[in-house]
Amino acid sequence: MKKLVLALVTAAAVLAAALIPSGPPVQAATPGFASAVSAIKQTSWQTNNSVNAIAIAGNTVFAGGLFTRLRQPGKLSGQAPETVRTYVAAFNRSTGAPTSWAPTVNGPVYSIAVSPDGKWVVIGGDFTVVNGLRRAKIAMFSVATGKIVQAWDPVFTARVKALAIYGNSVFIGGAFRSIDGVTRNRLGAVRLLQGDILPWNPNANNDVYAVDVADNGTRVFVGGPFSTINGKDHYSLAMLNNTTGAAFAFPAAAAIPKPTATCTTRVKDIDTLGDKVFVSNGGDGGGCYDGVLAAQVSTGKLLWQNKCLGATEAIKAIGNWVYKGSHAHDCTSTPNGFANGSGTHYLLVESAIDGNLGPWYPNTDANLKSTTKVGPLAMAGTDTDLWVGGDFLNVNGKPQVGITRFTNAPGGAAPGVPKAPTLSATTSGRVYVTYSDTYDLDNLSLTYNVFRGSLSVGSTKYTSYFWQARKSYQVVDRGLKRGSTYSYHIEVHDGRNIMKGATATVKIP
Repeated sequence: MKKLVLALVTAAAVLAAALIPSGPPVQAATPGFASAVSAIKQTSWQTNNSVNAIAIAGNTVFAGGLFTRLRQPGKLSGQAPETVRTYVAAFNRSTGAPTSWAPTVNGPVYSIAVSPDGKWVVIGGDFTVVNGLRRAKIAMFSVATGKIVQAWDPVFTARVKALAIYGNSVFIGGAFRSIDGVTRNRLGAVRLLQGDILPWNPNANNDVYAVDVADNGTRVFVGGPFSTINGKDHYSLAMLNNTTGAAFAFPAAAAIPKPTATCTTRVKDIDTLGDKVFVSNGGDGGGCYDGVLAAQVSTGKLLWQNKCLGATEAIKAIGNWVYKGSHAHDCTSTPNGFANGSGTHYLLVESAIDGNLGPWYPNTDANLKSTTKVGPLAMAGTDTDLWVGGDFLNVNGKPQVGITRFTNAPGGAAPGVPKAPTLSATTSGRVYVTYSDTYDLDNLSLTYNVFRGSLSVGSTKYTSYFWQARKSYQVVDRGLKRGSTYSYHIEVHDGRNIMKGATATVKIP
């Protein structure tokens, strides 16, 4: 049932409101959106197939995946010449245009990491040759020159799926069973500058999908479909010593359910920020855990867990927000969440403080002809921007294949245009102005101004999620002259953008 609120505006309030003019307000100090980035898709080139991994070094964005070509923004396949990029490419972070970096790689790329100093970029995947050189699933390049580091040549026996770099260590996860002929079951490490194998040997009994290092370097977090680390029970998630690979106690990992006859879930992505680590899951089976949890790095304690359904393939923490790429379809388990049947919400944001859904609702689709068919697959970002890769074909309803970006450029999405209000007049000189709320794709709280002509007769802020049924509110305008006709309209603003609705008129009987 729609909620009806009666807002009685006193004569004094009406007089004060008369000082507020109709039309766009003076530009607000706020950016026009409520999370770290807006829901507006910024211009960037596209790929011709899925993007599986993204990393950022300075003003360069590295992407890897299944693609072999790039094409201009807004162009469909065949509408413009395409630029050859075999499984890996780099983009200008400010413009979204491709750089000249164009290694020749002979197989898919599934992971990318850049060194904290921004000097080196490492790629991992299924390839065996890079720029004509033998490379067994992994290769390193200089960010400054774009050249492959020829002397850096670790040998892996199977897919490198996950990479993380800290100090002079490259932590690696995947499907391999050895590094340089030395047994390393799906987890291992090499030195960044030399490429030789390190003692780090957690020994996972199944594949590893995600690896990340705490910001202070003291913990390495790993996730995937494994069930043991060094022969001990650690289902799908573990917190490891950065030197020995020994597993620490990690109470938060108990929040991930172990396999049953109807549910198998596994960690898909991990991201650390400060003293928090965020972990996303994807499950098989109806109602199987697909959500995101947050834990404390220093203690391993569970801080919160969001249990939206629809596998979460990628996450990125920026400030107090955790952006997620998923095919979420049921978030009834979270406050103000959406029910099953409301559609698939491929891009969402959750509060890093409590896990509740936040104010960011752009959307993609999923390419049902791709190998993954899930939509977003990878995320990378900074304090000012977020890059998303995946198997999607459209972003916010417009063609954009494989990769897209969002920034904190002021403006954001505008609120929806409010409908004309419904008016009811009485012989006592009152008009009851009833209006419906609207929504904004990157704000929850919107200000609704009710105008009689150019005079504001009410201003109230309400919270709304776009998937909720629209709610109705009411303002009473008093002291009007009998026999006179008055016009009313609603203006909605988010701190920077303002939308004016149609006018309705009424005569006082």
